Amino acid sequence: MSTSFEKYQKRRLISSYFSVVISISLVLFLLGMLGLLVLNTKKVADHFKEQIALSIYLKETAKEVEITQLQKSLSLADYTKSAVYVPKEEAAEKLSVEIGEDFIDYLGDNPLQNSIDVFLNADFVTPELMEEITNELLAKGFVDEVIYDKPLIALLNDNIKRISFWVLIISGVFTFIAVLLINSSIRLSVYSKRFTIKTMQMVGATKSFIRKPFIWKSIKLGVVGIFVAWIGMGVVIYSLNKTFPELLLIEQPLILGAMFLSIFVLGVFISWLSTFFATQRFLNLRTDELYY
Repeated sequence: MSTSFEKYQKRRLISSYFSVVISISLVLFLLGMLGLLVLNTKKVADHFKEQIALSIYLKETAKEVEITQLQKSLSLADYTKSAVYVPKEEAAEKLSVEIGEDFIDYLGDNPLQNSIDVFLNADFVTPELMEEITNELLAKGFVDEVIYDKPLIALLNDNIKRISFWVLIISGVFTFIAVLLINSSIRLSVYSKRFTIKTMQMVGATKSFIRKPFIWKSIKLGVVGIFVAWIGMGVVIYSLNKTFPELLLIEQPLILGAMFLSIFVLGVFISWLSTFFATQRFLNLRTDELYY
């Protein structure tokens, strides 16, 4: 009878430890992913900004030397990420593919213009700076028109500010929830040992002596959970890097190292703190209060 009871208690203990490890690893994994999002919010925003092209349409009278000089000056400009010259023949081919028919046969002529597509560095993709660049380009006599998506840029900048704000708010809330979840799991684990705690106290053991094995056990479980979270984070980061290589996630070892270290410190600290207060609570209870 006692053997079966001991087995039952052992299974309960293992189940309790397992739930603590799973809780810690899952919460820390989600925190790590949220941290990755926060750290890369600007990079993601910059990536989208740099996909917006500023198209410079050239007059038919534009000389080849003028076009070449303009392209070179654009390539050297601080605001330029890349500048691509698009002859009207190439533009016609692309348009024909998009609409599914050769419009030149229908019109009898190519109405498109030679152009230069300029992709700007993210810091310059604002309504004010792009307007300045546009005016500067229009001052050149051989430039006919400069076109870019003004509403999209305004919307993009507004949304980036809004998203960044809410990401920070959500990060704070989620961190608080994470602490509560890990704390609850550890408290349940300690709760199953409340009678052992009280027995040790009754035979004269000091509070620090009683707390020590519980704290060490929780820290060990926390470390296991941290390593599980690390593995999950590593898999996700590797997958994201393969899917979005332009984000260069793996090529920022200092940021990744700091994030992994932060997860480790946070996991150990929460495990220690939760166990300390959980054991302290049962140490301060009277024996008859342990049954409630």
